[in-house]
Order: sequence, then C-alpha cells, then structure tokens
Amino acid sequence: MSKQNILVIICISFLFLSCKENKTSVVVDKIKFNNNWAFKRIENQNVDSLFFEKKIDTKNWDAVQLPHTTKVEPKIVNNQWQGISWYRKNFKLTNEMKNKKLFFKFEGAMNIAEVWVNEKKLIKHQGGYLPFVIDFTEVADFENENTIAVKLNNEDNPVTGPKPLKTLDFNTYGGIYRNVWLIAKNSLHITDPIYANKKASGGIFVSYPEVSEELAKIKIQTHVKNEDLSKNSFIIKNTLLKNDVEVISFESKEQILNSNQEQEFVNNLTIDNPELWSPNSPSLYLLKTEIIQDGKTVDKEITRIGIKTVKFIDQDLYLNGKKTFLRGVNRHQEYPYIGYALSDNANYRDAKKIKEAGFDYVRLSHYPQSNSFMDACDELGLVTIDAILGWQYFSKDKEFQEHVFQASKNLIRRDRNHASVLAWEVSLNESWMPESFIDKLTQIAHEEYPGDQCFTAGWQSYGYDIYLQARQHRLQHYDSTLTKPYNVSEYGDWEYYAMNAGLNQDDWSGLLQEERSSRQLRSAGEKALLQQAKNIQEAHNDNLKTPAFADGYWVMYDYNRGYSNDLEASGIMDIFRVPKPSYYFYQSQRNYNDAFGKPILYIANNWQENSPLEVTIFSNCDEVELFLNGKSLGRQKPDSNRVSDKLNHPPFTFSIEKFEKGTLEAKGYIDNKIIIADKRETPGKASTIKIKVDDDYQNLKNEDTDVFFVHAYVTDDNGILVADSTDKILFKVDGKAEIIGEESVIAEAGIASILVKTSDIKNVKIEANFHN
Repeated sequence: MSKQNILVIICISFLFLSCKENKTSVVVDKIKFNNNWAFKRIENQNVDSLFFEKKIDTKNWDAVQLPHTTKVEPKIVNNQWQGISWYRKNFKLTNEMKNKKLFFKFEGAMNIAEVWVNEKKLIKHQGGYLPFVIDFTEVADFENENTIAVKLNNEDNPVTGPKPLKTLDFNTYGGIYRNVWLIAKNSLHITDPIYANKKASGGIFVSYPEVSEELAKIKIQTHVKNEDLSKNSFIIKNTLLKNDVEVISFESKEQILNSNQEQEFVNNLTIDNPELWSPNSPSLYLLKTEIIQDGKTVDKEITRIGIKTVKFIDQDLYLNGKKTFLRGVNRHQEYPYIGYALSDNANYRDAKKIKEAGFDYVRLSHYPQSNSFMDACDELGLVTIDAILGWQYFSKDKEFQEHVFQASKNLIRRDRNHASVLAWEVSLNESWMPESFIDKLTQIAHEEYPGDQCFTAGWQSYGYDIYLQARQHRLQHYDSTLTKPYNVSEYGDWEYYAMNAGLNQDDWSGLLQEERSSRQLRSAGEKALLQQAKNIQEAHNDNLKTPAFADGYWVMYDYNRGYSNDLEASGIMDIFRVPKPSYYFYQSQRNYNDAFGKPILYIANNWQENSPLEVTIFSNCDEVELFLNGKSLGRQKPDSNRVSDKLNHPPFTFSIEKFEKGTLEAKGYIDNKIIIADKRETPGKASTIKIKVDDDYQNLKNEDTDVFFVHAYVTDDNGILVADSTDKILFKVDGKAEIIGEESVIAEAGIASILVKTSDIKNVKIEANFHN
C-alpha cells in the first residue's frame, strides 16, 4: 500500500461575549486590547528611534495580534534575540468613556517597557513577569484617533535579573506576550491593586478568618477612590454566587468619600456549610462587589474565590483539616517557536495536562506565570507555590534589591485571591541571599497577607516558613535536624544527569551519561525513556520516606536553555506536549477511585524487534495480566516483588524470554474484574498518517487568538504507530490560520508536531503529507 495523506477539518465555534454593561447603565468597560497592533524589531541597536510620535507611518511594520513574541525562534534556541522592539496601535474612544478614568493594564511585557499615549511618556516599567497599569485619562483624545506606543528592551538587565542569558538555564524571550486591557471606570471606583500600591490593600482583597466544613467567615476589603470634584456617598454591596445562584449578600451602611479621597472598606460574610476548595474538590464561588449610588451601580468587580484553610502541624500539611500529601511538578511557561506568547487557552491546556498527569501541585518555576494559568489552577484543583523571578543571581545593588521587594509585593497583590496559592516563594532561586535580605522578603509577605494563612517558601532554610529543598543539588537531600515544613522542590533530573545524588550509583558504573540521565528526548529510544522513568520512580519513592509534605519533579515539559544548544529534556512530556512513558507512571500514582482518578493501564513498550524483553506496565489496578499473542504470561499484584516501595502503585514488570512478533495485551483487574486493557502490536511499514489536534478550547472570544499543537502519527496499514519512524512530514494549513515555525518536520519516535495559530475563524483545514 502506498503512503497516504490525511486531511483534517477542524470546526471551531466561537462564543462572542460583550465586555460592556447594558448601555442604559454603563458601569465599566474592560476591553481586551489585543487586536490590530503594529510591530517593529530594531535590528540596528545604535539608532535612537522616536517611534512614539503620532506621525510615524507603520505601513511597513508587521501587523500583529497579542500575545506576541519579538521573534519566532527555532525549535532549539541557542541565540535568542535580544534588543529593542516597538509596538504601536491607533484607537478611538467611545462617547461612553467620556468623563471616565481611563487605564491600560499590561499583564506582561518583557522586560523594560516604556509607554507613550499621544506622545506623552507615562511609564517606564522594569520586569517582564508582573503587570503594570497606566492612567492615561489626562492625555485621552475623544475627537481624534489616539496612539499608544510601547518600547521594549529584553536585553540582560542587572536590576531585574536573573543572570545573563548566555549563562542562564532557561530563556526569557520577549514581546508583549500576555494580554493588554483598556479599562474605563467612573470617577468613583474600585482601584486596581497594582496601581494603588497599598500595603495589604488596593482593589479587592478576600481572606478567611474562620473556615470549617460547618461555617466560613469571609472578610472582603474593598479599596475605593473618589476622583470626582465633589464628595460622594455610596454603599458597597457584596454578593456571593455559586453556579450563578445567590448564596448570600450584604450591603454596607452609607459611606462618604470627599473629593480625591481614597479609603478601604471592610464587609464580612458568613456562610453555613461552605463548599471548600481542595485538589479533589476545587469548588469556586463568584464574589460580586458593587459600588451603588442612588440605587445605581457605578462600579463592579467580579472576583472568583475558593474557600480553604491551611495549617501545618509539625511538618505535616493539613488542608481543610485533613492531612494532605501533594504530588507535584515544576513548570516553565515556554512553547516552541513563540517562547512565552501563549494564548489563554494554551495556558489552560498546560494546566489541564498537569492535572491529568496525576499531579495536584505545581511549583511556578522560577517567576510569576500568567493570569490564565493561575485561573486554570484554581479551576482544576492544582495547588501552587507562587514565585518571584530568581535564578542564580543576587546583587548588593540597592536598586536591584528594591526591585525584588516591589516584585514580592506585586506578586501577592496580583494573586492573593487565587484559591490555588499555598505559599509565596519570595526567594531568589539558587541565589545565596544574606539573612537581612530574607528577613525583609518574609516581612513583606506577611505584611501583604496578614493573618495565619500566609506562608513563605525559600530554598534556604533560614527565615522562610517552608523549606524548599532541591534534593537533586545535594548529596544529602534531607537534614534530620530540620523541624519546619519541608518540600522536595526539585528532584529526579540533575541528580541522575550529573551523578551527584543518584541513589544507586554503584549499580551504574558501566553506564554512559546518556544512559543514566533523566534528560531523555522522545527520540532517545525505549531503553533511555525507561531509564528516565526508573530514575523518577526511585527518587519519588525516596521522597516518600522523608517528612516532606510535597514533592515536585523537575520538570513537566522539555524546554530551551539560554546557554545551551540543546533542549533540557527531563520533561515527562516533550516541548510539543507529547507524553513520554514517565507521564503514565505519574498517572498510575493517582488512585482509580479518587475524585480525579480513573483506572490506568499503560504498556511502556512498543513491542518491536529491538524492544526490551522486560515489559514494564504502569497501572493503578489491583492486578495486571499480560498476554503475548493470546497466551497468558502471568497475573501479578503490584507489590509482589516491590515490598520496599512506598509508592501508591509500583510498576508491574514481566520478563519475556525472546521476541515474538505479534500482540502484547495487558488486562487490569479491580476487585477481580477486568476493568481496562491496553495492547501493543508489532508495526509494519510506515504507510499512513493520522492527525490529532490538541485544541481543547476554553472561552474563545472574537478578540482572541489561540495557538495549539497538531500531531501527525506515522502508522502502518492497520493504523499501528511506527514508533521508530523518522519520516519527514509536510504540513499545510488553509483558512485564517498559520503554522508557526517549521512546516516540514521529521517525526520523532513516529510523531511529527507543529504549532498552529488561529484568529477569528470558523474552519481550519490541516493537511499532512509524507515529504520525500
């Protein structure tokens, strides 16, 4: 049979939602400001440009939509672009926005951002990972077109850190790579917590003085500013909603603010039998906060919250009164080609994959990650440790230290209402910090989040509430004299990559580095990928023998390193989010009867002539039986030969004397009944392509773009994956969509992947051909 080509048509339905209130009662416009930007990368860095001037002609600039990266990089980024780039946009303001306060909010722009509106410079912001807000009310023009111009510099910076890209172990990329919002508010309004810059205040701050399964007390702090010319009286109304149904509401007494006065107001709600947030039950409420004048709402904020309580008893974590262990992973926010410029949907998909892999916790390494990722963690039940930027860089310079202090404040102000946050990593990762500096950071955190629900975390044992111990960087990873809560923040990668902390080094004396490493590309072969899985099992099992309340494997996804000409390949999924066998190991560690659990059975073997004869099976079933061409090779319980393991579900292993072409089939038993099966068949010659589109859409609106992966599986005539195929696949996309990066891709372990970007389309056609 000749090789076939496959055509896939994706039908994408869009949900068009208005950002505005009914015109009869305009409260606030919050408009996503991502469309119709012009972009120019400055290749001659010695030219001082004046691209903020309104007269600038941008017809030769690139037309772009946010999120956007300054340069589409190759799959392996060894020389990431750094320098000056410009973004410009012309826009008109509606009559409804007259006499309102006007703001731009940037969720993230790398790294130094200078912004002009109508030729007036309004800000120079340092730092690429946290938001900044601009008030442009005074320069707004309602008669003519307005212009916003943004100058970005993503060169190495000693004030923001981290250390220079040429020695950095990850990339920082560039661009306005997160959303931008245009916000119009009445003169009497709820402030933005970043713009207000108030300690433990600004905007809406929700905390929980008392929480149990029987009762929850909710404290709601609302910071209001009156920029009217006269004093204003008003009431604050808080309404708690669950599934769009009102649970409880409260109206304050009449409040008064004089002209140009601002004040924080506190309301309290008490609810019976609250639905508490946890990884097994990520229950969320909507809190509507309204400023009401003369019976009309003049401002409104919607805050999604989750009610929970955290307590440490000795070194054990108690979440909502229940002792809890968190199995977790670290995540870099990078995609191939576009760096950090992920869509909201792409961030959601990343979080969903982490949850589906069997994790309940993710450490946000090593910087603040996007609002949409945080939202997804809240929704999916992923506990987070939320971090400021830091990696092997500390400076005695006062400006650097003040920047770190402000970043710590802004991190907490941005994320304090997220149910998923367990602790604040106000620590410079792998950067030795003096004790006075740590004291200041921990002081800031507890001042910004008062009460007993604030926990700080750091990689040094001094000062922090939680010790983040990266075992892979130490020969002795656990100190028995340690008494504070302990989290194995990183494990399983470097300790096997560099042989400085692997547990069975004597057994590996004959192994080459690439054979013992956890850094294994999907194309490295079955033996190498099983070595990665073995390393993970060994290290994770050892973590469970310590008092750690959580551990985090390094890392979820393969990623680029600024200084290196190869991928860091310790991910349990590759950079295109295709699973490696280790992914299924973690899946099998979740009990099948957990809230997010299901029966798992995965044969970690391709059953080709060069496949291992010791067959590893990852499963959370009670028993597994393996068959070869219909003949049973035995039925095992998981602990039959692994009695020393503390893993929830140790892998099953079956030894086969010799290779026999045909079918391996495994059956999983629960309560002595076959519940699930998996099989591998020896493939024939590559002849066909099957396409899988990773486009799990969430909340796609007409002002959004999305980026998603398309995977071409090389199969034989019977649809069996040819796992050693290195065929070149040529992709073609028709419709309002484009391929970002390579169109002609060599298959890795039988799968070729591309990245597709779409915008406001009904149908996309994707074609994959064998490319000889």
